[in-house]
Amino acid sequence: MASDYDEVRPEVKESQERSLEALRTENTPDARSVARELDEAETVDGIGLPGDFIAEELVVEVVPQKEDEFTCSSCFLVRHRSQLDRERDGHAYCIECEG
Repeated sequence: MASDYDEVRPEVKESQERSLEALRTENTPDARSVARELDEAETVDGIGLPGDFIAEELVVEVVPQKEDEFTCSSCFLVRHRSQLDRERDGHAYCIECEG
């Protein structure tokens, strides 16, 4: 008698059907209850989630680039001239980016 090796074995098929039935009978939440829980979680303890408007002004002191510094054209970090690896076509590259 020829055997079809692509056919699902009976014990595997039964376990798949049992697990599918278990998933169907579980008490799964509906989409509305999940959305309601997420809305309630946003206002827990009066703490807002990121993305809320913050009316604070950030003050940053901008320091101009010094004579002995360069900006790497690869990582865009300001580096000391001692970290300069090579310069090509007016673009400077640091040791870390070229190493």
